[in-house]
Amino acid sequence: MAFDPNKLELLAGGGAVLSLWGYASAADAAAAIDAAGYFDDAAGVLKVGDWILVNAADGRGIAVVASNAGGSVDVADILAVGAADTR
Repeated sequence: MAFDPNKLELLAGGGAVLSLWGYASAADAAAAIDAAGYFDDAAGVLKVGDWILVNAADGRGIAVVASNAGGSVDVADILAVGAADTR
């Protein structure tokens, strides 16, 4: 699938320093979401260092915007959160 701008939601921030975003995709796996270029259509709002709480088709996690230049956005590999419950 592809990035859906309607599923990217500003949760906190929005200022010059850091923003916290939420993004959910029932169709896209985490590996697709954290691939370079996935968030290119949001280049106008995402800043380097912004955090994105991701709910992907195959799990949940946190991605951090690693670069945003010339309309090309790349996020660091998604850090899995809540992947296991051992207690």
